[in-house]
Amino acid sequence: MLLTTVGNVSAQETGVQSEGSEKEWKSLKGTVNLFIANDLGRNGYYDQKPIASLMGEMAEEVGPEAILAIGDVHHFNGVASVSDPLWRTNFEDIYSHPELMIDWFPVLGNHEYRGNTQAVMDYGKVSRRWMSGERYYTRTFVKKGVSVRVVFLDTTPLIGRYQKEKEEYPDACKQDVEEQLRWLEKTLGEAKEDWVIVVGHHPIYAETSKNKEEREDMQSRLLPFLKSHKNVALYVCGHIHNFQHIKMQGDEIDYVVNSAGALARKVKATEGTVFCSPEPGFSVLSATKSALSLFMIDKKGKVLHEVKKEK
Repeated sequence: MLLTTVGNVSAQETGVQSEGSEKEWKSLKGTVNLFIANDLGRNGYYDQKPIASLMGEMAEEVGPEAILAIGDVHHFNGVASVSDPLWRTNFEDIYSHPELMIDWFPVLGNHEYRGNTQAVMDYGKVSRRWMSGERYYTRTFVKKGVSVRVVFLDTTPLIGRYQKEKEEYPDACKQDVEEQLRWLEKTLGEAKEDWVIVVGHHPIYAETSKNKEEREDMQSRLLPFLKSHKNVALYVCGHIHNFQHIKMQGDEIDYVVNSAGALARKVKATEGTVFCSPEPGFSVLSATKSALSLFMIDKKGKVLHEVKKEK
């Protein structure tokens, strides 16, 4: 294993060389493969278009079953309807590579909550690849005897400040937080797959200048459920616009912040930081019966860091 640095300072990194070649991309492939992307919606500006193109090129080699779109596909004020032009300028015209014409499984981010959240869920009636319809849900991906359960959470209503700011986030206060948590408890309790991954837009742990109340609410409301069942391998989120891998002492879960697929932000190490980087990009999730890997990919197709779990 090579050594890399945390925040461009070092932790353990995958043996894949950071050159972004097709041969190296193929080496990332497992039995079940998923792409993870979030904080995308910049109407093609900043690095959104080149990263979208890179995702398509890498998909030719990795062959993902689906893409997990974990929030803020639309920035600023979300969308007004299923026919909002932003669906074209933020999504359809940008992620147009043939290999990206696969299922996209979204969750709502805080920016979607500034607009019409029902329109985000209803877009699946318009787009063949938009697999939504629910605010929180679970899907299992099974291939050649390897099973990966992904639990998709609606995290904005779990955070008190969004519920209080009713004019800016009108739909947040309408959601039943306790109902979602009861559903999560039942879902994790019944999960028997090889790997269980929980995704949501907001972090539980992260280095960020954003209001610490967000992380405190996630820790108090969500963390007890994730820890109690002992089967959650990863919690993966977006929102912070950089890459972070955090491992807390005495906690078997790896906490991953996936970087923005358009406009990224600076980052530094914090408590539990294994790796961090200010590069924009996306992640590749690769699973076999005995190992689960999350590869952080920068805008040039280089593997910056690998989060690996083994059985």
